[in-house]
Amino acid sequence: MTSHDVVGILRRITGERSIGHLGTLDPMATGVLPMLLGKFTRLAQYFSSAEKSYVGTIRFGFATDTYDAEGAPAGPDSMPSLNLDQVRAAASRFRGEMQQMPPSYSAKKIAGTPAYKLAREGKPVELKAATVHIASFAITALDGAEAGFTMSISAGGYVRSVAHELGQDLGCGAHLSSLRRTQAGVFTLAESHTLEELSPLAGNLEAFERLCLHPRSLLPEMPSVTGDELALGRLRNGAQANLPEFSSAPLVKVFAGQRELVGIAKRVAGTLFQPVVGMG
Repeated sequence: MTSHDVVGILRRITGERSIGHLGTLDPMATGVLPMLLGKFTRLAQYFSSAEKSYVGTIRFGFATDTYDAEGAPAGPDSMPSLNLDQVRAAASRFRGEMQQMPPSYSAKKIAGTPAYKLAREGKPVELKAATVHIASFAITALDGAEAGFTMSISAGGYVRSVAHELGQDLGCGAHLSSLRRTQAGVFTLAESHTLEELSPLAGNLEAFERLCLHPRSLLPEMPSVTGDELALGRLRNGAQANLPEFSSAPLVKVFAGQRELVGIAKRVAGTLFQPVVGMG
């Protein structure tokens, strides 16, 4: 199942056509896939830099063309003899800011075409290294040729590229054998719902909405402000308005009542705000 498949399933459940996900999950991966529905898709720009956390396993012995278990082996299994200290020592360089080469089989675009489409057609794929930040990467266990790990990496970073390069460093080849995203920004596995839970709610939007996160919990770095009728009217028409906000935050979430998000507003001076994202 691809991330786009999940969008299609949610469209059938909710009847909502405007749905977007925050950060693609590879088809073999599981875990957190935040989805924005309806007018909330207008907030996607504020989630683009969110760090993501994972647990998974790396299989040593051979690399694959996709850098994960779904790809074709790049050679025979070398049956490596590794110990935990050896793997941890090699993994220690994958921390902090570094240059990373995306996999050829990835959604990175080359002249408007996803790299994986060119790779499948046997066409040359010329990708450029990107700067990523790995906040943490810990090898938690080693069982034969397979190592367990945890990782937190910046948006746009590829866990399978780390697995591939780690195999190169150890001289035996490696690929990502399993992956589960445990957190994406503020969204966690504990507050997520499976598609099996959601599917029976088709046609029951009230029950579906009860499972969605409260709008005030979104973008916690922005204070929530409840506007009066005059201020909300001005903001909805694109005009500046005064809001009862006393922090120094440059952006605030503006609500009518407890749940209705009117939009995002930018501080002009003091309590005077200019709308920057309207929710209709």
